[in-house]
Amino acid sequence: MGERELKYMQMAVDLARHGMNQGVGGPFGCIVVKDDTVVGKGCNSVASLNDPTAHAEVMAIRDACKNLHTFQLTDCEIYTSCEPCPMCMGAIYWARPKKVYFGATRHDAADAGFDDSMIYKELTSPVHERLIEMVNLGRDKVVKVFEEWIDKPDKVVY
Repeated sequence: MGERELKYMQMAVDLARHGMNQGVGGPFGCIVVKDDTVVGKGCNSVASLNDPTAHAEVMAIRDACKNLHTFQLTDCEIYTSCEPCPMCMGAIYWARPKKVYFGATRHDAADAGFDDSMIYKELTSPVHERLIEMVNLGRDKVVKVFEEWIDKPDKVVY
């Protein structure tokens, strides 16, 4: 990678270290870049916000979307200190950046006590075999709302 990419990755690493040392959360940091400008930043804030979704990537995506007044990061790059977990991967795909750079692998994270292999396994398990019981309830009522969405003339498609 070039000097530019390494500079942005170092910023993500610095956010990870700062958040960890300040007691904000675990050792993860992320930035979002658009046209060589940092438009979003985040560090893991799970412990300080009592929010299990406050991972660095989610925080950075929220910050970038707020700053850019959009819900898609189409022309952006994400630099994250670690390979994204399944939740963050979902957020990244919904945000639609053009590229993601990551530092440590998910295996490095597991070695440090952040093992999400169980979640990867759960995502491919049949609903009836998952560790947390999943019950399909009220499908017919929800499908009606989806039908209304399909016919809604002023919807924002994403």
